[in-house]
Amino acid sequence: MYAWIWRKLPFGLWGKLTGSLVLAVTVGALLWYVVFPWATPLLPFDDVQVGTGTEQNGPAQQNPDAVVPGGDDAQLGPDEIPYNEHTNEPEPSTSTR
Repeated sequence: MYAWIWRKLPFGLWGKLTGSLVLAVTVGALLWYVVFPWATPLLPFDDVQVGTGTEQNGPAQQNPDAVVPGGDDAQLGPDEIPYNEHTNEPEPSTSTR
């Protein structure tokens, strides 16, 4: 395809280089100012689903498949980590050689 475009551009090497540059800028401007603004509402990039529980659809529902650390009655404080941060650390050995 690019070879066909190169062969169809007139005016020798410098004309072909200039024509190629004009074609690239035209296609870029067409995409930037026409195609992308048209397609932006159709794309899900701004479809954020993180809420605070006060959104229009009502309070956030708890996932029934979620695993709650410590069982059903465990209540974590605001500064508590919901997992054990020492599980990957081996216990120190007390044996001597």
